[in-house]
Amino acid sequence: MDGTPPGTETRGLTDLIAQLGGDLAALVRKETELLRAEVSEKLSAAGKAVGEIAAGGLLLIAALLVLLQALVLALSKVMGPVWAALLVGLVVAVVGALLVRAGMKAISLDGLTPDRSARQLKKDAELMKGSPK
Repeated sequence: MDGTPPGTETRGLTDLIAQLGGDLAALVRKETELLRAEVSEKLSAAGKAVGEIAAGGLLLIAALLVLLQALVLALSKVMGPVWAALLVGLVVAVVGALLVRAGMKAISLDGLTPDRSARQLKKDAELMKGSPK
């Protein structure tokens, strides 16, 4: 007797290797799904950043129009309405510039890297080597 309870089959080395292969395939499949989900999330954030850049660009165009209107008014009148138009134009320009800057910062290449997937793949590699952290 080999010490195993009756009716229990001992698994051979080939069965264990086959199960390991199946488990590794499942792990790779899950990691691929995680990578796809994370890249999709990052692309969605990049799309939002592009929207902010576009909104900032539109506000800068509006600021240019207001400033041009102020220039026309300045040439035609030298009183209060000119300064009001200049103030509005400068405020719109500042808001537009801030939106463009925020969008450019959000769309940087560092923000598009799949960090969580990379960390998980590193953990999986360490686990397979036998040194989990």
